[in-house]
Amino acid sequence: MTETLLPTTVVGSYPQPDWLVDRAVLAQNLVPRVRMKQMWRVAEDALEQAQDDATLVAIRDMERAGIDIVTDGEIRRESYSNRFALALDGVDLDNPARTMGRAGKETLVPRVIGPIRRREAVELRDVEFLVANTDRRTKITLPGPFTLSQQAADEHYRDEEAMAMDYAVAVNEEAKALKRAGVDVIQFDEPWMQARPEAAARFGVKVLNRALEGIEGDTVVHLCFGYAAVVKDKPSGYSFLPQLAECRAAQISIEAAQPRLDLGVLDALPGKTIMLGVLDLGDAAVETPEIVAERIRAALRRLPAERLVVAPDCGMKYLPRERAFGKLKAMVEGAAIVRRELAG
Repeated sequence: MTETLLPTTVVGSYPQPDWLVDRAVLAQNLVPRVRMKQMWRVAEDALEQAQDDATLVAIRDMERAGIDIVTDGEIRRESYSNRFALALDGVDLDNPARTMGRAGKETLVPRVIGPIRRREAVELRDVEFLVANTDRRTKITLPGPFTLSQQAADEHYRDEEAMAMDYAVAVNEEAKALKRAGVDVIQFDEPWMQARPEAAARFGVKVLNRALEGIEGDTVVHLCFGYAAVVKDKPSGYSFLPQLAECRAAQISIEAAQPRLDLGVLDALPGKTIMLGVLDLGDAAVETPEIVAERIRAALRRLPAERLVVAPDCGMKYLPRERAFGKLKAMVEGAAIVRRELAG
């Protein structure tokens, strides 16, 4: 935890500028599993510099909004997972398979044709750039091993748990390298635990714990129902969440605002710090600070302030930048209201 009571953060992503990405292409290919080079508006020989500039914009927006724990906005990523997933050995990048996506539509996914191995650092420069360009606490996100295993076509292992375990080893190696580079918080994104609870019940926590093994400092696991841009109608309860009481992560990140989540579920996670979604990203209206404050107060009826981190429901990648910034600013101001109340 941080020393700040009710610290504010983002789940991970922030809107990429229109001069960097073609939003029409992105809208047609939400959450790609394979490469989507046509998304970038900038030529490849200038892309890294452009991504650096856009990352600085994201960091500064978070700082201006008053966010306590900032990320790089995942500006360099085509999706939250494919940047890491496609950098591993054992994956055929040129001949993707077709499978059913989380939203019930056919999607292209990488084919696993050999042992999954991490051959080099993937997000190391991302962390180094982030840490060098802010004086706030920092967080980096990685796709979790269970989710990675559900976003690939297994043509090698013929055993999804074995494949997920090798993903866990690769993620663990990457996370340790990122911690050595100075990032404060490591977050694993595991939305597919909610999407496929039966498989998650069999081996999800097991592979997640392997990915978390030996990682010092704050660790988070994020579960959600999917981006608001993809999933419009969300259930009011998780199909897989209490099981995470057995995972090694100190914090569990959940969305609660858009689905109007029954916060009674927090009782099943004793001892865990909760990163609570208090911004409804499916609502075009920017919340008032008082709306955010009331959502925070509702959580405080279930757990002490020392175990609460304030965040949006999910990543903000698909929002207009002006709306994303407005929501973050309201979130920070809402948290400040409740801090003052707690101080008496």
